[in-house]
Amino acid sequence: MIRPIKLRRKRVLIDVDTQKDLLMADGTACIKNHRRILMNIRRMYAWARIKHIKVVSTVLCKPGRNGDNFCITGTNGQKKVSYTLRNKRISYQADDSTDLSRDLFTRVDQIILSKRCANPFEEPRAERLLSELKADEFIVIGAVAETTVAATVLGLLQRGKRVVVLTDAIGVFDRHSADVAFRKMKAKGAILVETKDIAGSTHLHTAGICDCKLCKTAEKEEKLQTQTIA
Repeated sequence: MIRPIKLRRKRVLIDVDTQKDLLMADGTACIKNHRRILMNIRRMYAWARIKHIKVVSTVLCKPGRNGDNFCITGTNGQKKVSYTLRNKRISYQADDSTDLSRDLFTRVDQIILSKRCANPFEEPRAERLLSELKADEFIVIGAVAETTVAATVLGLLQRGKRVVVLTDAIGVFDRHSADVAFRKMKAKGAILVETKDIAGSTHLHTAGICDCKLCKTAEKEEKLQTQTIA
């Protein structure tokens, strides 16, 4: 008897604007509850590496005009958080080109797309990649729920994609506005879950990267708990 072939589900991790200005305490537009969000984003990247999941990342690159005060091109705050970078990656600048190599994901683990606006589907190259990319499931993390994440999720849903939103790995500015955005995503067909539903439970309490007092205190407590267990 021939054994049945088990087809592995193809997933893609969509990383929305995991940049220092938005996720670090000293950033110019830091989200609320950044410690928990950073921890869960770190966990999802570790999961993606173990499971050999490909990543598509977007990054805001604002020109610094008309009141822009975060993610301004060329500043340290515009850079991605260090552990959201895969070793084999390729970056594309924001322009009006749609050029993409057809075998791109056979050569790299992460594609980073710069964008000049909140909605990635307003950038020609990002629109082409996200529209044409074939996957059984798109898993979304990042910031910010009310704006860039909502635009990304709704755009994917409009293109017939199955979208999973990890609510505890997505930063928010205003909790009420974020809740409205999450309800809209769910109403349009997104599946809302938490990080543990994908990556399992963890003992981590901090991402180990932010230097603010809250994160440093949590990091010390985590080390003490680890030493006690050992």
